[in-house]
Amino acid sequence: MGSIIGTMGCSSSVVDRRSEKVIRAAVLIQNWYRFTRARLEMRRRYSLSIFQSIEYADEQDQLQLSNFFTFMLDHCTHPDSVSHIFTSPSVSQVVDEGLCLTDFEKKIDVPDSYYGPRLSFPLTIEDANALLHAFRNEQLLHARYVLQLLCETRRVLKEMPNITHLSTSYSKDITVCGDLHGNLDDLLLIFYKNGLPSEQNRYVFNGDFVDRGKNSMEILIILFAFLLIYPNDLHLNRGNHEDYIMNLRYGFTKEVSKKYKDHGKQILFLLRDVFSWLPLATIIDNKVLILHGGISDTTDLDFLNALERNKLKSLMRPPKSVKDRQEQVKERIPTTRPDKHTANQNAARRTKHMSSSGSTEPSGSNLPPDPALKEWKQTLDILWSDPRSQNGCTPNKCRGGGCYFGPDVTAKLFERYNLKLLIRSHEFKPEGYEVSHDGKVITIFSASNYYEEGSNRGAYIKLNPELIPRFVQYRVSKHTQRQNLRQRVGTIESSALTSLREKIYAHKAELTSAFAQYDLNGTGRISVNDWAAVMESVLQLELPWRMLRPQLAQMNPDGEVDYMSCFYDLKIGQPIKEVQPAVMETLCRYRKDLEIIFNIIDKDHSGLISLEEFSQTWKLFASHLGIDVCDESLDKLVLSIDYNKDGHIDFSEFLEAFHVVHRLEKKANS
Repeated sequence: MGSIIGTMGCSSSVVDRRSEKVIRAAVLIQNWYRFTRARLEMRRRYSLSIFQSIEYADEQDQLQLSNFFTFMLDHCTHPDSVSHIFTSPSVSQVVDEGLCLTDFEKKIDVPDSYYGPRLSFPLTIEDANALLHAFRNEQLLHARYVLQLLCETRRVLKEMPNITHLSTSYSKDITVCGDLHGNLDDLLLIFYKNGLPSEQNRYVFNGDFVDRGKNSMEILIILFAFLLIYPNDLHLNRGNHEDYIMNLRYGFTKEVSKKYKDHGKQILFLLRDVFSWLPLATIIDNKVLILHGGISDTTDLDFLNALERNKLKSLMRPPKSVKDRQEQVKERIPTTRPDKHTANQNAARRTKHMSSSGSTEPSGSNLPPDPALKEWKQTLDILWSDPRSQNGCTPNKCRGGGCYFGPDVTAKLFERYNLKLLIRSHEFKPEGYEVSHDGKVITIFSASNYYEEGSNRGAYIKLNPELIPRFVQYRVSKHTQRQNLRQRVGTIESSALTSLREKIYAHKAELTSAFAQYDLNGTGRISVNDWAAVMESVLQLELPWRMLRPQLAQMNPDGEVDYMSCFYDLKIGQPIKEVQPAVMETLCRYRKDLEIIFNIIDKDHSGLISLEEFSQTWKLFASHLGIDVCDESLDKLVLSIDYNKDGHIDFSEFLEAFHVVHRLEKKANS
């Protein structure tokens, strides 16, 4: 009996030891899994931070470019050559207010070979379904129907107030969607999950329908079609990208010109007018305010509801008093050629001035308030501002326009107008939405895969009659379903670092000069702290540079950074030996700006720019930004890229010559 008990005791201890090992192994696996997930999440977050910082820096550049348009009109030797960006009599006649639907039928033929949708007005739900079917199959709507649709949309929008008031008593729910940015798949998925717009299924789309994505035109056509069919049940707010100057930079203008070569100008000029008639905000049950960007401490809903919104064709061109224009011209035209440090200070000062003042009146001016300026400022704030957790209202320095508004600013507006919720968009969110200001502010972002496939979810809001929000998330998946989490994060991280390295290379001269100030002995090495400080002071992207250092620069065994290794894997596409490296880097840096400017000058869309136009425009641009480029170097550049010596530059070849090539990727692809 004793031996049996002894055997049982021994067996029990063995089982206990095995159980203990299993538990220890499970804990180790769990800890490893949590650690791995945490590292992947860290990589994902800093990748998204890179994307967003570069996006906001690009918006600052766009504001600078819009200032240049005004400068260019004031100082161009032949102003007629650029004035057509703002006016075009030949086109304005085509989209005149008096034109009716039958006029387009007489002017534009639809050939028998066209197999797309044929619209008849007034539109029906069958027309909308035909459009959805056609766009799923990548068909284009014929230009005649596009122009007719836009004219009808303008007619309907003109009858709408600046601020639309809705009531939930007429339907069970109201769906609110955020930025779509040309991602047609997201809109189609929303309709699939949530149903098509109807009298029983009401929608508010909160701006930024266009730019960045490749199907902005199709999104507009679908939304405008449903607006005409259900004008009381589908509502559209204007976003900061419903702006023709923004469209020049972010892709929509190019998309329309490519898809509608013969009638692109008419469509774009009509869209400019349609965008200006979009309502500015929506209020549900007098309690929920929906607008694209945000608010400021001076936001006045009564004033916004009374202004003439269609006068603001572009917020990129603020109204200017004569005195202010003269003051800015004095500031921007240097009497002597500035050195590089002064040029950088000038550019930084202009960016700060634009973002901090919120006004174009000179500081200390005794001029009476300009009503047009107040209208511009009020509209700019609601389309460009972002919420922040800190109290107060401060200039939005990241974007260069609008402001950051805190919980106290939200509370003040809510108290004044008896509101309970602010729904806004305008800002990328990894999960498609974010709740802030103690639940009083919701950001909704409906473009999934915004920066890169797998980078984020999209979302929309369902508001019930009790005004309680319910969030619906989604992600359009084409390739990422076949990838595991590590692969998805790796794809996002690789794309983000590629964009960041291009930004770094475009500032190579400034970075090298700043690094040298810390490297007094010329060793080519500096401390990690100094390297991070230089990266932030020059690029001003507010990124975790110490964390990013292993991905961007090499470190020696002593713990110092080889700062020139930032540029080892990068070069400019097709180096031209006759041109100074500084000129090459400058052109690379301002490549996007130049593309917009020359697309404007190229009135016949031939892709060819005369040498004189190129030289004159670049000198104006350099003068405006205080860039130090010697005339001789510019002349050599112009002659060297006129490949066939016909006195013109093929601008697509020019752009190709000045883009950043990643050497490692080039080797992999060869």
